[in-house]
Amino acid sequence: MEPAPCRVLHVGRETHDTFTLTLEVTPEGRAEFAPGQFSMLYVFGVGELPISISGDPGVPGRLTYTVRVVGRATEALARLRAGDWVGVRGPFGSAWPVEAARGMDVLIVAGGIGIAPLRSVVYHALRNRDAYGRLIILHGARSPKDLLYRADFRHWNRQAETRALTTVDHGDMRWRGRVGVVTTLFRYVRLVPERTIAMLCGPEIMMRYVCAEICGNHRIPPSQIFLTMERNMKCAAGFCGHCQFGPYFICKDGPVFSYEKVKPLLGIHEL
Repeated sequence: MEPAPCRVLHVGRETHDTFTLTLEVTPEGRAEFAPGQFSMLYVFGVGELPISISGDPGVPGRLTYTVRVVGRATEALARLRAGDWVGVRGPFGSAWPVEAARGMDVLIVAGGIGIAPLRSVVYHALRNRDAYGRLIILHGARSPKDLLYRADFRHWNRQAETRALTTVDHGDMRWRGRVGVVTTLFRYVRLVPERTIAMLCGPEIMMRYVCAEICGNHRIPPSQIFLTMERNMKCAAGFCGHCQFGPYFICKDGPVFSYEKVKPLLGIHEL
């Protein structure tokens, strides 16, 4: 429960309101994590907030986070520079089923900053390329200026058996890419239901539509679909109850759940 001090190595701008923070973990901290886990980042004198780890689990001694500026604590994080210090608790929570996905095609569907918790899955799959089938990455954003990891997407598209597609809700005069919600990207890919594991992250309404699409039109069973949930996490250990989601606590039972487990809960208004 005590934050370990970690030194800031780099703060890089992703979009107009989003940045990526890379930390060097000191001996007091813990750098090992599984794709999908999160940390509690403590900005000294400001506050603490939960952030998913978006870096490469195969790189020792580093923790990377992609953060959207939405309040006082994230604004303070954005002002940090190399050499500054941040408190880190964790990693916490459940992980994406990367071991269960071995030998399978991996479908990643993300909306907005939801690509950040899934980026570590891509790193892991490409680092262990022979262990997985096709890697399909579908990412939707509100506008071209909101698209994350542009260089990563170009790199991913050059890898064997990998396809990374993006779309935006609204283009502009310079946009030459696809326009439409993320489910419109399914027309460009072919899925084999019995050998596909899907991993989703984004607004809950987006995930409900994506689950309906891949269950109904592509016949992928709910037991092979996983998504990450977001609630107001404070303690990260299941004590405070802020992140309760039906019978679950997002911080310790999640944030990654199978669609089979949470499908009855997603339709309950304001749960």
